[in-house]
Amino acid sequence: QVQLVENGGGLVQAGGSLRLSCAVSGRSASSYPMAWFRQAPGKERESVATINYGAATTSYADSVQHRFTIFGDWPKNTIYLQMNRLKPEDTAVYYCNLRADGANFWGQGTQVSVSS
Repeated sequence: QVQLVENGGGLVQAGGSLRLSCAVSGRSASSYPMAWFRQAPGKERESVATINYGAATTSYADSVQHRFTIFGDWPKNTIYLQMNRLKPEDTAVYYCNLRADGANFWGQGTQVSVSS
């Protein structure tokens, strides 16, 4: 059974930093595309950053490019999202995603709130 457990959310002032983590069990994180999504109140869930260990690639939404970094600690089967220079518009619930066997697996989400 695949389980994704996020941690690291919280309240931070604009310009601050947070690091989110996503611990994966039931699958090897390095074998599948993984991503961070976020969903703000009243908005659709959107992709923030993706990582593919096998292809050695990462990608970012334009809104977070050069501020956020996605990376993995593959022996720990964990991925991270380092978020710098946070803005109030980054406020959302952040979700970890793993896509495997034609299905999407999600964590429970972690709240990130950025005050102005």
